[in-house]
Amino acid sequence: MADLDDLKPGDEVPSEPPVRRSLGVVLRWETLLLVLLGGTIAYGAAVSPYFLQSSNLFYICLNVGEIAIMALPLTLIVVTGEIDLSVASMLGLAGVLMAELFKHGWPIWPAMIAAVVLGAILGAINGFLVTRIGLPSLAVTIGTLTLYRGIAQGILPTDTIGGFPANLANIGVVPIPGTHIPYSIAFFAVLAIVFAVVLHATPLGRAIFAIGAGQEAAFFAGIRVKRIKFWLFVLSGMLSGFAGVLWSLRFASARYDSGVGMELFVVTIVLLGGISIFGGRGTIAGVVVAVAVLGCLQTALTADLIPAQDQNIVVGGLLLASVIVPNARDLYRRARTRLRSAEARRHAAAAAQAEGQ
Repeated sequence: MADLDDLKPGDEVPSEPPVRRSLGVVLRWETLLLVLLGGTIAYGAAVSPYFLQSSNLFYICLNVGEIAIMALPLTLIVVTGEIDLSVASMLGLAGVLMAELFKHGWPIWPAMIAAVVLGAILGAINGFLVTRIGLPSLAVTIGTLTLYRGIAQGILPTDTIGGFPANLANIGVVPIPGTHIPYSIAFFAVLAIVFAVVLHATPLGRAIFAIGAGQEAAFFAGIRVKRIKFWLFVLSGMLSGFAGVLWSLRFASARYDSGVGMELFVVTIVLLGGISIFGGRGTIAGVVVAVAVLGCLQTALTADLIPAQDQNIVVGGLLLASVIVPNARDLYRRARTRLRSAEARRHAAAAAQAEGQ
């Protein structure tokens, strides 16, 4: 079969984004998210008298800053029908590289830039394997999740590197002057606006939705499917590297196991935000509300002295619910189609057997 990107399709992009066809479903899901957010805030206020204090906003946001940043490019990837489970490993490896370069005499700013560039390279490896070799993104990113973490452990097996300049290390432990907002959430807010404009108000955003709705149809409509997917993986790696820089500065140190298990929270935010696991549907606004829900929930559970392993059970339950509930109609249709196909095959087999007799 010829490489799709090597052909010469037309230049037009479909003017009707698939998201419009399911706008009612998305809006209903976002309304449920707002109700869930209100319930989470009420739960937090019930278990801690300090939950609603403005100073607590800093800690709520701090818990999800890096996770929220990585969720934005993953949102676009999932809208196209793909997945990237290696984001937390790229965060860890980028932080280790920054720390190692700084330890060996590099100025901190070039070391930070190198970490972001490394993230982009790691994302490009994922994108190449998915778009050019044709491997499933789930299998690729599960593999690179382990690979990138293993490389980080090989570089920094047991040591912890710190000693970063205090003025930069402080960005993770002090809020923006005059506010109770951490720097990581401020970066997320700016990026969320950019991503929302791109996804919902540009031809590129319409192309991303079209790919998720039907990759083959999108290609023949003139969309460079493989090219767009490749650069989305690069973007995911770059922002994961940036999150790795923020994470290392926040903890004033770098370790190979930084962010272990964080991919669960990133995927939960994306799917809880209403992004369809089958692609082609969702909004950045839903993801932003999901960030707020997860941040408030984590803080409330911690205030209620819920152990970390039990918190993971709650997050896992949210992840399952966010896959099943908004996609229940699609799942029902798929199941009904399979049942009808199986019934038709049984009738055909019975008819063939009757003719043979």
